[in-house]
This record gives sequence, C-alpha cells and structure tokens, in this order.
Amino acid sequence: WIMQNLHAIGASMFFICIYIHIARGLYYGSYLNKNVWLSGTTLLIILMATAFFGYVLPWGQMSFWAATVITNLLTAVPYIGTALTTWLWGGFSINDPTLTRFFALHFILPFAIISLSSIHIMLLHTEGSSNPLGTNSDIDKIPFHPYHSHKDILMLTIMITTMFIIMSFTPNIFYDPE
Repeated sequence: WIMQNLHAIGASMFFICIYIHIARGLYYGSYLNKNVWLSGTTLLIILMATAFFGYVLPWGQMSFWAATVITNLLTAVPYIGTALTTWLWGGFSINDPTLTRFFALHFILPFAIISLSSIHIMLLHTEGSSNPLGTNSDIDKIPFHPYHSHKDILMLTIMITTMFIIMSFTPNIFYDPE
C-alpha cells in the first residue's frame, strides 16, 4: 500500500508542479519561444495520457467509466477515430485487452516523457529561457552550483516531506471516494 500511495500522491504532486511551471511560463511569456513551448505542450499531452492510463488501472467503476468516456471521444477524430478506438479497446468494447493495453502504455510512455524532457531542456538551453523583463540574460549570471542546487535540494526536501506527511496522515486525499 505504501508504493501505491507513493505513486498516486507523487503523480498528483508532480502535476501540481507542472501546473505551476505552466503558469510561470504564461506569466513570463515563454510561449513566444515557439519550439520550447511546442515541446512543452507535447510533453504535457503525453503526461496527461500517462496519468489517464494510470487512472484506469485500478479498474473500479470510476476507472471503467472514465475509460469509456475518454476513449469514445477518440471516435470524433475524422477518418481514423473509430479504428483508433477499436484498436485501443482491443475489440468492440472495453474489456480485459483494454486494461492490458493501458498498462503497457502506462509503462512505455514515461520513456517517451524522459526523451521529450531532454529535448525540451536542450531546446531551452539552445534558444534561451524567458525572463520577466524580456531582456538579454547573458550579463550578471550567477553560478548554478551554490545557489540553484541548494534551492533545488531544499524544494525537493520540502516536496518529499510533504508527500510523506500526506501519505502518513491522509493517504486517500487524492483518491476517488468509491
């Protein structure tokens, strides 16, 4: 139960961080940097797909109906929607092959996320990041190691501590009430 709670709470906290990252990007005007923004948007779509596939895996009533509703949305895609839905279901209705495919996709997509995250960071370093002033940020830089690594370690410690506090005292806070 610890691993399942750690996985569920960790995924929820990861998405909280992602939404904060998106809000910061919108505030700083990062969408003006097209390639970085496009890679980030693609990364968000794959992250949401992975989270959806993981949400369906417990195979309760909420999971079943979520899979039914979301996969039926694919039928709206012109020309290939019905075939794509049938392939994803593994038949003509949601059944055991659907769960197997969702598990496989939930396992495989994080490797695509790692690859796309590397591309996203590489594009960020080659094209430069956005700052609130919109000016050139090549002057007066501070070194990464003492300042940013300590800040990152502090935030990581806060996040892990928060995760374990939530997991210890209110483990079902991010679950469905079913």
